[in-house]
Amino acid sequence: MFIGIILAGGILTGLAAMPGPAFSGDPRSAVPADTAVQSLSLLVQQYLEADEPEKTGRLLAEILHDPDANVETVAVIIKTGRPYGPEPVGLQPSRPVQVRGRIYHYGLSVPQSYQPAQAYGLVVCLHGAGFTGDAYLERWQPRLGEDYLLACPTFPSGAWWTRQAEELVLATIRSVEARYHVDPDRIFLTGMSNGGIGTYLIGMHHASLFAGLAPMASGLDEVLLPFLENLRHTPVYVIHGRSDQVMPVELSRSIVKEMGRLGYDVTYREHERVHPMAGGHFFPREELPALVAWLGSHRRDSDPKSLTVVRDATHLTSFGWIRIDATDRIAAFTDSLIDNRDEAVVNRVYARLEAAVVAPNRIEVRTRRVKRFSLFLNRSLVDLAEPVTIVTNGRVSFQGPVMPGLETLLREARLRRDRHRLFPVLITIPVEAAP
Repeated sequence: MFIGIILAGGILTGLAAMPGPAFSGDPRSAVPADTAVQSLSLLVQQYLEADEPEKTGRLLAEILHDPDANVETVAVIIKTGRPYGPEPVGLQPSRPVQVRGRIYHYGLSVPQSYQPAQAYGLVVCLHGAGFTGDAYLERWQPRLGEDYLLACPTFPSGAWWTRQAEELVLATIRSVEARYHVDPDRIFLTGMSNGGIGTYLIGMHHASLFAGLAPMASGLDEVLLPFLENLRHTPVYVIHGRSDQVMPVELSRSIVKEMGRLGYDVTYREHERVHPMAGGHFFPREELPALVAWLGSHRRDSDPKSLTVVRDATHLTSFGWIRIDATDRIAAFTDSLIDNRDEAVVNRVYARLEAAVVAPNRIEVRTRRVKRFSLFLNRSLVDLAEPVTIVTNGRVSFQGPVMPGLETLLREARLRRDRHRLFPVLITIPVEAAP
C-alpha cells in the first residue's frame, strides 16, 4: 500500500523562544478604531492572504517595523478577521481550485439565507468511485438545511488516499474560507466508500482542523490503524451496511473497536437496509436526521490541553500545538498509496508524541522515535507571564520564562490559516537519547 523510508534528521536546534512584547490581553476584544490600527489591520490581512513569497516577506517586514504592531493588537486583528461582503448563494457547480499547478473543481452550496456577518459551519463531502463532487452536491444540498456551507470536490476515480487528493481537500477548504464566513470550529469531513477512506486518512493526518469526521461504508488497512490515535479530540460518526459486499462491514467494526479501546468519541450506526442497485453499499436516507443532529451538536476544541500525534515521515507538520520535527528511521508514504509495502510500513514503524498540560505551566511529553519536536504555546495553554517547565520522557528539557513573539504569531497564523488558533510562542526541544 505504501512504499519508502526516509531518515528524518537535520541539525538539532537549541531551546528557542521568539522575542516580543507580553501577551496578556484578550484577543477576542474589539480592535481599536483609530486610523493607525486600521492601517495595520489592512497590512495583516494582506500578509495572511498573500501568495507570492516576495510580497509576503515585504508585508511581514512592514508589520514588524510598524510602531503600532505588537502581539496583543495583531492577535486581536487576526481573531476578529476581515469583513465579508455579499457572495453568490445557492448551488455553484464546478468551481476551480488549483493544486500543484493543476486545476481541479469542487461543487459548492451556499444557503439561500446566507448572511456575511454570520459564521457558518462547513461540510466537505468526498464522493465515491464513479461519481463527481457535483453529483454529490445535488444529493447532499437538501439534507443540510440553512446552517451549513457544503463543498464537494472532484478527484479522478475517487482516489482520495493520494497526496494530491489530500492537498485538494485542504485547498478546497481554503478556497471557501477566502470568500465565505466559515466558522473554523465547525468544519466537518465526510465521505462515502472511497470518499470514506479519504475521510479517515485526511481526517487522521489533519485531525486538529476538523470538528468531526463521518466516514460511510469504508474502512482502513490495518497498517493505518495507529493513526486513529490522532483522533483523540475529533469525534467520529461511522455508518456501514451489514450487507455491504463492496466494503465488508468488518472494516468499520475493527475501527470502532480500536477507537473504543482508545477511549475515543465514536458513534457507530450499522444498518440492515439493501438498495436495489447498490446492495448494502449505500447511505440510507433514514440515517440522515441522526447524522445532521450529530453535526449540530459538535464544535472543535481549539486548544485541548492534551494531544497525541502519530506520524509517518511525510507528514511532519504542525498538529495543534505540537509538531514532530525530526525522527529516527520511520516509514514514509508515497504520493499514491500503492500495494507495495516495505518493512517499515508492514511493521507500522511510525513516530509518536503525546503531550499534556498536567499542571499550571507544566507540560509533560512522551515520545517514541522522535529526535526533535516543537511546542507552540498561547495563553489558553499556559500563563505566559510565568516560567514554563517542559518534561520530556521523564527529564526536564526546558525550564524558564517564555517570550511571546510577533513574528512567530504572524508566521504561524499564515501557515495554519486558522484565526481561532494563534500561537505567539515557539519552543523547540531536542530529545535526549535514552541511556
